Formats: sequence, structure tokens, C-alpha cells
Amino acid sequence: MSILEKYEKVFLEKDEAGMNELFHDDYKFTMHASGNVLSKSDVISWAMSDDINEEKQRILYENDEIGVRHSFVTFKDGNTQAVMAVFMFKGGKIASMETGATNMPK
Repeated sequence: MSILEKYEKVFLEKDEAGMNELFHDDYKFTMHASGNVLSKSDVISWAMSDDINEEKQRILYENDEIGVRHSFVTFKDGNTQAVMAVFMFKGGKIASMETGATNMPK
């Protein structure tokens, strides 16, 4: 199973222990749409909430160093975004993730 396939599995299953294992200790999540940068613990807490519903996930590219993924994310407030994510890998773990998001009409 690839790193991004593991990511999709732990995210869908809200597997906190799996996320802790998969994310590098120095993990950073940069959201370019808002300018926010979240830590490993911030992202895991957010993923455990009911705020995020992801659909139509596609892994566009992946090797040992980088992964590119697209999905549609609907938030608890009803907003939906098309999200392009770039993942950087380090030692078989996700070291960073950067996203660009496009708001979708309701």
C-alpha cells in the first residue's frame, strides 16, 4: 500500500494512532488559500472532528519523495472546495502537505 493510500485509509477511518504513525514528527500542513500552517497535532485533532467530509479522492502522482492528490472536501458549515494537495515524504512518512483550494458553488 502506498503512503497516500495509507493516508486515505487512516483519514477515512479516523484512525488517530495510524495518523500519528504516518505523519512525521516535524509534519506541517500549509493551506495556501488561508495562509494557515498547522502542526501534526493540529491536523490530527481536526481530522478527528466531524468538520471534514472528503469525496472523489484521486492520487495523481506518487513516488518515494512526493505525492499529489485531488479531492472534493465539504465542511460542516456546508462549504465545498476542490483541493489539490502536494505531500512531501521523509523516511516513509508524510513530512509536509500543502494545499490549494477552489471554492465550489453551493
